[in-house]
Amino acid sequence: MDKPAKQPFKKRPVIFFTGLLILLAALTWCFPEQPTNVEAASLPRVESKEKLLELLEQYQNRYERYAPDMFVGGTDTAKTTAAQNEASPVPAPGQYSQTNTQVAGVDEADLVKTDGQYIYQVSGKRLLIVKAVPASDMELVSEIGVADKAYTPLEIYVDNNYLVLIGQLNEYDPIFEPYPLENGELYCPPVYSMAVTRAQVYDISDRSNPLKLREVDLEGSYLSSRKIGSSLYLVSDRYLHLYGVKNEETLLPHYRDSAGSQSMSSIGYDRICYFPGSIYPGYILVAGLNITDNRQAVQVESYLGNGENIYASASRLYVALSNYEYHPPAVVKDSAAPVDYSPESQTIIHAFDLNNGRVSYAAQGTVPGTIINQFSMDAYNGYFRIATTTGEVRRSDQQTSRNNIYVLDQGLNLVGRLEGIAPGEKIYSTRFTGNRAYMVTFRKVDPFFVIDMSNPQAPTILGKLKIPGYSDYLHPYDENHVIGFGKDTIVTKGSDGDGQAFYQGMKLALFDVSDVANPVEMSRQVIGDRGTDSELLTNHKALLFSKENNLLAFPVTVMEIDGKESSSSSSWPAYGSFTFQGAYVYQIDLQNGLLYRGRITHLSGDDYAKAGNYWYDNEKNIRRIIYIGDNLYTLSDGMIQAHNMATLGLTGNVNLKE
Repeated sequence: MDKPAKQPFKKRPVIFFTGLLILLAALTWCFPEQPTNVEAASLPRVESKEKLLELLEQYQNRYERYAPDMFVGGTDTAKTTAAQNEASPVPAPGQYSQTNTQVAGVDEADLVKTDGQYIYQVSGKRLLIVKAVPASDMELVSEIGVADKAYTPLEIYVDNNYLVLIGQLNEYDPIFEPYPLENGELYCPPVYSMAVTRAQVYDISDRSNPLKLREVDLEGSYLSSRKIGSSLYLVSDRYLHLYGVKNEETLLPHYRDSAGSQSMSSIGYDRICYFPGSIYPGYILVAGLNITDNRQAVQVESYLGNGENIYASASRLYVALSNYEYHPPAVVKDSAAPVDYSPESQTIIHAFDLNNGRVSYAAQGTVPGTIINQFSMDAYNGYFRIATTTGEVRRSDQQTSRNNIYVLDQGLNLVGRLEGIAPGEKIYSTRFTGNRAYMVTFRKVDPFFVIDMSNPQAPTILGKLKIPGYSDYLHPYDENHVIGFGKDTIVTKGSDGDGQAFYQGMKLALFDVSDVANPVEMSRQVIGDRGTDSELLTNHKALLFSKENNLLAFPVTVMEIDGKESSSSSSWPAYGSFTFQGAYVYQIDLQNGLLYRGRITHLSGDDYAKAGNYWYDNEKNIRRIIYIGDNLYTLSDGMIQAHNMATLGLTGNVNLKE
């Protein structure tokens, strides 16, 4: 007969509970409690195919009342950050340039990177590694070609001996097979674009022989990415085709990590979350991985929704998207008054906590209005700040445009607001820097606003400056000076006395905000005439700025008019003709302001002789400017040139043509 089991609770209660407490304490010390989030914990999951189809039907019923053809024939196309983690240290200034990023310690991918010895560049379908030092002996040491015609390399990261190449794969596939109609004709359904975001990790310890270690695929168009230390975060946006076959292959999102499998894996319904009140036929896929550790599997989270703009701090990733709520008024019978169907614009923000390559959903918030880009957002001292525009510029009633700043807490609950800035205008650029925000709005002149953000519950306007032109991008020089990049403008004389504003050449301005109540444009430069443009105006990564070297440079295409016309002309301002493509180089300091130093081009005299009134994308167009030591390097798809930083004299070059 078996012996009866011991009864520790009856015989030795003190010893048992003492031991249990010691064990629990040890476990707590070894495995500290992970932070929880009420919002994330309560986020519902799709759970089943039937529930997903029900949610998609709700979306269709909601929006097709107002725009029944809005989503017919849609395609999957790309669309135009608790306690802070320690950010990776920023390299010492003065040695070589880094990608111009929004947040210190949060790296952003770009088509060019350097480590001070080598230059890494995406050039067409190739990834090139160039030995850049010494400049007089530059050479192409290796290249990675892309055999798949459907794959387009886009951007890279470099982290010591690791390189990440990010690109997009676009393949066109039929949704289902053709089938006969009742009249005997064969019906061929439309094809759709199946986009895949691909990240490839390379070991570049031997620069002459890069070795691919890993490949991660996410279904959907590449939205953006960030790298914090060795942790890479990828975001893709996958559209759900409402009119295709609704099987698991087309309904579920997929991903692949070659470190674990060579085939795509689906994300089950039980792993897909959705945002109540914000249903969209698509998925946001957020992936986190450690690029230096192939043993750590990629983590992929999927959410029913979409995204447009990305902002990241050292500990959080924010995905923002526009939303329009339609509230048509009741139609009065026999009334001749027009019915206003104008939608109410909103921006929905989703926050994700980042922790060493792991991603977890944190919170959702909504603010009135829409944003223009990632610089409309910022995180500081536990608060999230965002600048939006509501209404429409052309209207003069209660629906006219207004500009606003909102402050939200960690749970993305609204805690502060400043509304109604510059009625009738819209935001062209915003920059948050600590306890200040700078905002540029525009319709006919450029009001440059200085805003106090020190009290999150009550942001206030400190001062403003009205000047011709506008800034598309604002870059801090120091705590009391800001650089603006945009366009100069003129106002024509209208027949009704109310003129219209037209943009002219590219404008650079240095603003002094030492006296916050009276900001001053202390220096300005204008390049070319109407039609002059620069990638910098839409992509901040095209800027090279070094305060230590008093250096400012960027690529620009210059258009100029022979025989200047009066700025007061009542006729439509004329466009200039092409005269230059390349890099403009400036000296910048607080004593002299902006001083033009010179310009560099990769085009030959023959290229300029053959050019007509316009220019086009060309393998000799300079895209980026970087510096290493005492040399400026200008980069196009066809070549890299090195110029002495002091004299701008040519010191070396390398041909990159295939």
